[in-house]
Amino acid sequence: MFRLYNGVEIPETGFGTWQIKAGGEAYNSTISALEAGYRHIDTAYAYENEESVGKAVRDFGIKREDVFITTKLPSHIKSYDGAMEYFDKSNKNLGLDYIDLYLIHAPWPWSNIGQECTEGNIEAWKAFIEIYRQKKARAIGVSNFLVKDMKAVSDATGAQPMVNQIRYFIGNTQPEITGYCKQNGILVEAYSPLATGELIGNETLKKLAVKYGVSVAQICLKYCLQNGVLPLPKSTNADRIKANLKTDFTISSEDMSYLDGLSGVGSVKFLRS
Repeated sequence: MFRLYNGVEIPETGFGTWQIKAGGEAYNSTISALEAGYRHIDTAYAYENEESVGKAVRDFGIKREDVFITTKLPSHIKSYDGAMEYFDKSNKNLGLDYIDLYLIHAPWPWSNIGQECTEGNIEAWKAFIEIYRQKKARAIGVSNFLVKDMKAVSDATGAQPMVNQIRYFIGNTQPEITGYCKQNGILVEAYSPLATGELIGNETLKKLAVKYGVSVAQICLKYCLQNGVLPLPKSTNADRIKANLKTDFTISSEDMSYLDGLSGVGSVKFLRS
C-alpha cells in the first residue's frame, strides 16, 4: 500500500484500462485483473469503458471497500459546474456508490495541448474539493500537471492535490515534477510504465531481467515501486496481467542508479492517457 497525505491507503500497483475497448474486452480484462489479485483499477470518462469496468467489479462480487477505483474528469471540462456534472456521470457509469480517487485528466484539452487553462483548472479543482468534502470521493488529484499547474490550484484554494498521475518509465522520469510531488506529499502514479510497450524489447533491460530471473515488464514496474512511484500497467492478456503483479524481488542500489542514469530508452513523445 501507498498512503496518501489524508491517510487513505491505495494498493501499490493499479490495473490500467487506457485503450481497452468498452464491452467484453474491458469487462474480461478487469475480471482477469481481479482474479489475479489486483485491488486497484484505473479508468477515465474519456476511456469510454467505465460502465464495463464497474460491471466487472460488481459481478466479481468483491466488497466495495476492498477495491480502489480511480476515474478522471474529461480534459476539456474546465468549470465548477462541469466538473460536478461529469463526476456524477462517471459515478453513475461505474455504479459503485462512490469513487476512491478522482483526477483532473489534464491541465488542458487533449485537442489543444498546452492551452492556458489556469482559471478553468482552479474552478474545476474547487468542485473537486467540494466532492471530497461531501465524501463522494475518498481522494482527489490531478494528471499530467506540471509544477506550475499544481502550484496554481494549490495557491488558489489552499488544497494540495493528493496524487499526480504522469507518464513515467525508465529513461523518462520527469524529475522536476516528481521532485515537487515528493517534497509536497503528492503521490506520483506512473501511466505507461512500460512506455506503451516500447521497453519490452530493449536489450539493456533484457540483460537486467535475465540477471534477476524476471521479465522486462517486472523490472520496469519494480523500478517504479522502488522509486516510490505507483505503476499502472495495462494488458488484456490474462497471463501478463498476473505476471505484472509479481514484483517480490529487489533491484540492487547499483542497478537502480544505473537505471536512473538511462535516457532515451523509450520514446518520450507525449501520449494521451
